[in-house]
Amino acid sequence: MTSNASRPEASGALAPRTTADGSFSLWSERFGEGFHSSSGAYGEALTKFVAPAQLERFAPGSRLRVVDVCVGLGYNSAALIEATAARGLTLEWFGLELDPRPLPMALAAPTFRSFWQRDTLELLEQLGDQGRWEGRRGRGRWWIGDARRTLPLVATELNAGCDLVLHDAFSPGHCPELWSLEFLTGLGALLKPNGRLLTYCAAAAVRHGLQLAGLQLASIGGTAEPRQRHWCQGTAASPSPLPTSPTGVLRALSPMEREHLATRAAEPYRDPDGRADARAMAAARQEAQRHSSAGSTSAWRRRWGLQGNA
Repeated sequence: MTSNASRPEASGALAPRTTADGSFSLWSERFGEGFHSSSGAYGEALTKFVAPAQLERFAPGSRLRVVDVCVGLGYNSAALIEATAARGLTLEWFGLELDPRPLPMALAAPTFRSFWQRDTLELLEQLGDQGRWEGRRGRGRWWIGDARRTLPLVATELNAGCDLVLHDAFSPGHCPELWSLEFLTGLGALLKPNGRLLTYCAAAAVRHGLQLAGLQLASIGGTAEPRQRHWCQGTAASPSPLPTSPTGVLRALSPMEREHLATRAAEPYRDPDGRADARAMAAARQEAQRHSSAGSTSAWRRRWGLQGNA
C-alpha cells in the first residue's frame, strides 16, 4: 500500500461512525464532515450511483470503463462490482483517492464486510495491498494523491472512452477543489457520448459547472416537489440527453431546479491552474457572486418555500 507518511495533505483523524442502515462509515477531521449521510452508506451506493447507472443499458459480456473519484471506503465500487457481475458485465476500473487509509479501515470492520460477497472483498483487499485488483469480474488500479494531478494520467489511458464517472468527493463547501469548473470539465471529457457522470451533489454551482462543461443534466430520484427537504438524490450528467420520466430513477429538472441555476448560487468554483486551496476558491467565488447580475438565491428560497432546506 502507498505510504501515507509522506502525504501531509491526507492528514487528519478519521473517526468511525455507524449510519442508519447499519453501515460502517467515517468522519473526517480535516474536512469536518462524514464520508456518507446519516441515512446509510450502503444505501447511498445503491440509490445514488448503481441505480442511476442503469446497467440494463449494457449487453451481457460488455466491459464497462469506470472512474471512481474519491474511492473512500469502497462502497460505490463494491456495489458496482457486484451489480455488473450480476448482469454478466466486467469492469475496467480507475480509482482516484487522496488518502488510502479509509479502505483498510472499512475492510477491518465486520459491519462493512457483511454487505459484500467474498470475491468482492478479495478484490478490495488486493486494491489495498497492491494498488490494483484483477479477477473474473474485471480489473482496476488506483492513483493516490490530489485528483487534480492524477486525473490527466487517467484521461490519457481512457481517451474519452469512459462509460461511468462516480463522483463522491466531500461537499463543495468543504472540498471545492474537486468541484471546480475546470475539474468538472476534465471529468466530462472522460465520457463517451452516452457516458454518465453520477454524483450525490445537487448544488447549483456544481450543476451549472457541469452545464458549462457541455453536459446535459437530470436529477436522480427524489420527489421534484417544492418544500420537500430531499427533493432529489443527486445529479446525472452526460454529453447526450438522458432518458427521464417523472417517476423514474432519472427525472428532468423541475422548474424549481432550473430556476436555481439562474441564481447567484450557480456561480461555479474556479481553479484555473489546478492548485488553488479551498479558502482562496471560496473567497473568489464570493467576490464573483457579489458582482453577479444573476437572481437572488434567498428570493428563490422564499419563492419555493425552501428556507433552511436548500
